[in-house]
Amino acid sequence: MIKKVLIANRGEIALRVLRACKKLGIKTVAVHSTADRQLAHVKLADESVCIGGPNPKESYLNMPSIISAAELTNSDAIHPGYGFLSESEMFAEIIETNKFKFIGPSSKVLNKMGDKIKAKNAMKDFGVPCIPGFDGVLPEQPDKAMLKKVNEIGYPIMLKAIHGGGGRGMMVVENESELANSMNIVRTEAKNAFGNGDLYFEKYFDNPRHIEIQIMSDEHGNAVHFGERDCSMQRRNQKIIEETQACGISREEINKIGAICSEACVKLGYTGAGTFEFLYQDGHFSFIEMNTRIQVEHPVTELVTNTDLIAEQIKVASGEKLSMKQSDITLTGHAIECRINAEDPNTFIPSPGKIESFHAPGGPGVRIDTHVYSGYSVPPYYDSLLAKLITYDKTRELAIEKMYQALSETVVQGVKTNIDLHKKLLRTDFFTSGKYSINTLTKYIKNN
Repeated sequence: MIKKVLIANRGEIALRVLRACKKLGIKTVAVHSTADRQLAHVKLADESVCIGGPNPKESYLNMPSIISAAELTNSDAIHPGYGFLSESEMFAEIIETNKFKFIGPSSKVLNKMGDKIKAKNAMKDFGVPCIPGFDGVLPEQPDKAMLKKVNEIGYPIMLKAIHGGGGRGMMVVENESELANSMNIVRTEAKNAFGNGDLYFEKYFDNPRHIEIQIMSDEHGNAVHFGERDCSMQRRNQKIIEETQACGISREEINKIGAICSEACVKLGYTGAGTFEFLYQDGHFSFIEMNTRIQVEHPVTELVTNTDLIAEQIKVASGEKLSMKQSDITLTGHAIECRINAEDPNTFIPSPGKIESFHAPGGPGVRIDTHVYSGYSVPPYYDSLLAKLITYDKTRELAIEKMYQALSETVVQGVKTNIDLHKKLLRTDFFTSGKYSINTLTKYIKNN
């Protein structure tokens, strides 16, 4: 059994991991940058180590410093959270080499799933439905083979960075006259953001929903799924609101695609928590990518399945078998999550600064995952996420009303936030009806 976990992250996810460790009786080590000395999980951890300056490259992306902190504190395992090094094959391999436990899949699996082409080809082999596209690295400029495939699929297409993520390194191309220039733009963005400019393309869906399947798999050949999350409410491919259960998709459809994902995990030799992301249009699922870590939006799944996914993730990493079978997992009620960001509500530019006053909502069926407090200074170096506000109730309608009330009770003074945008969205016809796609929010913002 893992006895001490080093939490290689910051903010709300670091605090969430700490709480799961405390629940399991596992000691914790918080690593932090010089800008994060006052974070809640740093104060609550059994030990803390400063690993570098405020720039992520100096701290949360600084592999030697993190490994040194693990050695110094005699940690058994490292939990990467999400973002930063959570899906880094190199980081996982270094951890394995130094005989720590990486709480996630092996470096070998990360190598395959971190490359979107390798991942897509693997999923095809496992029977997972995939989006038609060019299943190789694109040339520097369009050539005959590429143009032939484009013409077979038809415009529009979506250019994507093979090693991309977070909504970056993507662009829709409407016709051939735009193709070469668009490739140059996306390749440059990918090089700057991910250090790799390799691209591929897929058929562009005009009005899809973003549906993802949560899985958990152990090293004994067992895998289960925890149903779906609808993450279609997004701006520039960045998720804003997530919910489960998804409107208008039958349990039969979800269980069918969920079983395919679980079987793929077993064949892949996957261990830990993971998420299969799909576009859903015209009654069909098409695989986008697999996130080989815990997701930001995991709380909605925890509430409808009554499962502690982080605790289960840690137990699996300890070598335990899954504590449940597929027949034990049922989805009950409805949960919604709103991401509260420190950003200008009109321009969406991050709004760092000191939080002069903070009040969290409460009551039955209200959960808030946050690291902020009155007097906390939001640094400019990291993601703008302040909190995840989650509500749960028997029906979607009740969960929406509970969320509106919870947002109304939430007070954040000193920095700008998107709370009012969330309240407006909850009152729109497209959200209350559940009839929205990944393009809906962008259109709404443009027209309002």
